[in-house]
Amino acid sequence: MKAQIWSSVVSLVLIEGKGLLPMDDNGLSDPYCKFRLGNEKYKSKVAAKTLNPRWLEQFDLHMYDDQTSVLEISVWDKDVGSKDDFMGRCQVDLSELKREETHHIEKELEDGAGSVSFLLTITGSAGNETITDLANYMPDPRERLEVQRRFSLLRSLRNLNDVGLLQVKVIKATGLLAADFGGKSDPFCVLELTNARLQTQTIYKTLNPEWGKVFTFQVKDIHSILEVSCYDEDRNKSAEFLGKVAIPLLRIKNGERKAFFLKDKKLRRRTKGSIVLEMEVIYNSIKASWRTFNPKEVKYLQMEQKFKRQVLVRNLQRVSRLVMAVVNTGRFVKSCFEWESKTRSITAFIMYVLMVWNFELYMLPLVLLSIFFKYYIVRSVMEGRTDQQEVRTDEEAEEEEQDEDEDDEERGKVRREKSKSFKEKLQAIQDVCQTVQNGLDEVASLGESVKNAFNWTVPFLSWLAVITLAIATVVLYFIPLRYLVLVWGINKFTKKLRNPNAIPNNELLDFLSRVPSDEELIEYKELKSEETQQLSPKKKKTS
Repeated sequence: MKAQIWSSVVSLVLIEGKGLLPMDDNGLSDPYCKFRLGNEKYKSKVAAKTLNPRWLEQFDLHMYDDQTSVLEISVWDKDVGSKDDFMGRCQVDLSELKREETHHIEKELEDGAGSVSFLLTITGSAGNETITDLANYMPDPRERLEVQRRFSLLRSLRNLNDVGLLQVKVIKATGLLAADFGGKSDPFCVLELTNARLQTQTIYKTLNPEWGKVFTFQVKDIHSILEVSCYDEDRNKSAEFLGKVAIPLLRIKNGERKAFFLKDKKLRRRTKGSIVLEMEVIYNSIKASWRTFNPKEVKYLQMEQKFKRQVLVRNLQRVSRLVMAVVNTGRFVKSCFEWESKTRSITAFIMYVLMVWNFELYMLPLVLLSIFFKYYIVRSVMEGRTDQQEVRTDEEAEEEEQDEDEDDEERGKVRREKSKSFKEKLQAIQDVCQTVQNGLDEVASLGESVKNAFNWTVPFLSWLAVITLAIATVVLYFIPLRYLVLVWGINKFTKKLRNPNAIPNNELLDFLSRVPSDEELIEYKELKSEETQQLSPKKKKTS
């Protein structure tokens, strides 16, 4: 039987370097980083021709009880045909860092050779004596009362970035994918909330691990997504992916122990197994609302978007649906002018005359409010039908993914037969297509976010928009527009003077960035038992 011989996992996300030394004749360098913890070593990729590299790589190192707890970091310049040049080093004493918490560290290199920035978490501890072990966890009523008082409405103006607290109990997983010989796996679980990353210990030789861990995350944005992934540990290779689930914080039901069916890496298709979680999130609604109109925290590690023909076609279809909605609206207005329906044209003419004659600026947010309440009523009536539509969307997405995988295999065979020069031309064409694909995705996502804000996909955001529009209506009714524009301009001009580190932002776009697009809704959709039976069998493509 295998056993976990390491005491903890050091999860390190290398972000960037700043102000490194120029080592080449052109005044630049080709820097990369080396990490050493005990006898374990890792090396990052090379960032070409820069003094401010941005690596964005993740590494897992292991701590042992009988070895040093000092992490050594060194920066080198890559030289072709000669020995690499040493640029600088620094050390981090891991014994001084708090466990089961993600630390953002910016470390200066020795002798002023620049600095490196990274995220570091000591996690994955094994044994019943650890603070994350569920067997030792005893709810403290006083501690809970203090947390509720900390995020109460009376303390809404204290530390606006401290929005809430998330507690996740990782109970067990069942029916996982067999990744090793003998039909077993060595599974462990990783939990990610934006840039915070924690993980359980490894349970060896089983498909039904029982971890029994409890983790706590600081919530900076209530619209964040908790990603829970299961991996198979391979000591001589990188961990093998077993399954994943994405859970929006606003969908969590406090204290409910629930089994979540796992999906693939793209969160599109069903994979084997499920994981049992119990979660609780406590947050301040006013802080969460204020945070919604501020820039979203950037996630450093994201899945790289590659060019896929099916993804490009899907994005074109998404944009075309938005364009058709605008075209249909234009046709409706045109039909009113051409008197295709006398009743419709007479009604539109009377409303137009009344609105223009009595128009005031405060009526604009009132019109938007009426649209919100219209869709609120429609959503209440059509709730059952939307669920069926989402299931069909999932099935269509699975078919597209299967076609996409088959097309990738065919293209791979073709590419291996082509010359190198043709591959370079093909890569250049793919780069252009990828740019078009990503641009279409951004346009479609923005339009879908506007639609989903109005149709109450996320009730918290829709109610926030309704309250904001109601306040705007009252303000516009009592305060002249010139005063509002004056206050807005003074705030924009003096923002950088009042806070030099402030990030320029657009409050409307920041709000829409929290509203999920249709593609994200598919990723976040929780699979039910009857849906897994529909999605799990792969459909064979007939020629």
